[in-house]
Amino acid sequence: MTAPTTPWQECAPGVYRLSRAQVNCYLLAGADGLTLVDTGLPGMWRDLVSLLRTLDATPSDIDAVLLTHGHFDHVGMSRQLAEDHAVRHFVHEGDRRLARHPYRYRHAAPRWVYPLRHPRAIPILARMTAAGALTVKGVEAEGTVVPGRALDVPGTPVPVFTPGHTDGHCAFLLPASGVLLSGDALVTLDPYTGASGPRIVANAATADPDSALTALTALAGTGANTVLPGHGEPWTEGIRAAVTLAAREGTA
Repeated sequence: MTAPTTPWQECAPGVYRLSRAQVNCYLLAGADGLTLVDTGLPGMWRDLVSLLRTLDATPSDIDAVLLTHGHFDHVGMSRQLAEDHAVRHFVHEGDRRLARHPYRYRHAAPRWVYPLRHPRAIPILARMTAAGALTVKGVEAEGTVVPGRALDVPGTPVPVFTPGHTDGHCAFLLPASGVLLSGDALVTLDPYTGASGPRIVANAATADPDSALTALTALAGTGANTVLPGHGEPWTEGIRAAVTLAAREGTA
């Protein structure tokens, strides 16, 4: 799939991807309202407003934010949405604290060594920094995301529990369209190594790599046709194929 000419694109009917600095978040837009899955980085605010404008909406029209997890590059616009536009946020209980403190996360390997070992990651990390990766403020999210229970928000996504990257990580399945929002449980670009293709995120940002690999089984069980990751391009060859490749890659 070619890179979009705008910072947003419609990946499936009513599912819009916002992308900047190799960080993605997704807006679900339908007759029942608007749900934003993850909030990217602060520098994506204008992109979000631009997308909403094309839908004749404003940030205050967003009904809910669902967080796949609480890392800084997934809650970047959350404080502004919550405080200025009264948008409620929801996350698995296991990541509530992390959403409040998005830089205080466990990781299985020292972060500083990765730019030295993987220099192709340096431009990616630099773009993330330029988009506000070092200035993110946390958010108070409701810990009411329950795996397997469809959420009463526009799009009615179903949480898929995928711990490992973080303790409370959840992907979100849209059963009617066969779309899986995989967050960082499975990505197609690793910001810490610069490697592309289906994989889990490097140990520099993953709490428990073994659990992250095990969680791929839950993703495969969704049978989704399209995978929309937290980093990298959409994957349209089915979740099972993506999981097979990610398992083969292992940890980095």
